[in-house]
Amino acid sequence: MLFPVVLFGLVWIFFLLISMGQSEYLYAEHEQSGLLGIVNSRFLRTIPWIALGVIIWFTIAWISHSAMINAATSSKPLERKENKRVYNLVENLCISVGMAMPKVNIIEDDSLNAFASGLGPKTYTVSLSRGIINKLDDRELEAVIAHELTHIRNRDVRLLIISIVFVGIFAFISETLFRTIRFGAISSKGKKAGGGGIVIIIALVLALVGYLIAMLFRFALSRKREYLADAGAAELTRDPLALASALRKISNDPTIEAVKRNDVAQMFIENPQAELKNSSFSFNALFATHPPIRKRIELLEQY
Repeated sequence: MLFPVVLFGLVWIFFLLISMGQSEYLYAEHEQSGLLGIVNSRFLRTIPWIALGVIIWFTIAWISHSAMINAATSSKPLERKENKRVYNLVENLCISVGMAMPKVNIIEDDSLNAFASGLGPKTYTVSLSRGIINKLDDRELEAVIAHELTHIRNRDVRLLIISIVFVGIFAFISETLFRTIRFGAISSKGKKAGGGGIVIIIALVLALVGYLIAMLFRFALSRKREYLADAGAAELTRDPLALASALRKISNDPTIEAVKRNDVAQMFIENPQAELKNSSFSFNALFATHPPIRKRIELLEQY
C-alpha cells in the first residue's frame, strides 16, 4: 500500500511546488480557497488520469510477465522423461502440502540457482539451472525446490511483480523527463529555460525521489520474503541443514549469464548477478536484492 501512497503523495507535492511559483493572479481567482485549495483542486482532477495510466501499465505487465521472465532468464520447459528425479521431488513436496503441481523449467547454465514465477495456478513455475540439478544431492535439491514452492504458496511472485511495476513507473517517468530536459537543452542552444523547464526539473527531481523510495521498498520486500521462504522450506522438509548446505554450494557459483536485469535477479534464490557482501548491514545492503547468504545459513543452522 505504500507504493500508491508515495506515487500520489509526490504528485500532490508537485502541484504544491508549481503552485507556489505561480503568479499572483492565480491566487486572486481562488481567493477563498487559498494555496491548498488550488493544490487540492489540481490534484483531484489529475487522480483519475494517473489511476488509468497505472491500470494500463499493470495490465500489460500482468499479461506479459511470464514471457518476459522466460526471455530474460532463457528458461524453457524441463521434460519429465529428461529428469524424473526433479519431477519426483516436486510432486512429493506438492502432495505433502496439498498444492497443485507447478510447471518445471530449466536454465541451461552450469551455475547453481533457481527461482519461482507465475501469478496463478496456470502460470506457477519452478525454474532450476542445469548446474543446481547436477551438483546438489537429493536432500539439498529438495530443500531448494521447497524454498521456491514456499514463494508460490506465499504469493511472493505476485507481490514482487507489483513492486517491480511501481518501480518501473517511476523509472519510466524519470527517464522520459531526463530525455525531455536533455534534448530541450540541446535544441535551445544555451538559452535560459522558461517556466516550463523549471516545472520539468521539479517533476524530474520528485520522480527520482519516488524511484529511490520505491527501490528501497522493493528490495526490503525481496529480502524479507527470502527469509520467509527459507523458513518455509525448513518446515516443509523438516531438514533446515539441507537448505543451509545447498546455500553454501549456491554461494560459490550463483551467476547466471543470461540474467542481466536487476528486477529479474531478485526472483532467484540467490542474486545471479554478483555475490552479496557478508556484512549484516551497510549502505549497500539497503539496495541488496537478497539478505546476506551467510546470515541465512546461520539462521537455518539455529532453526
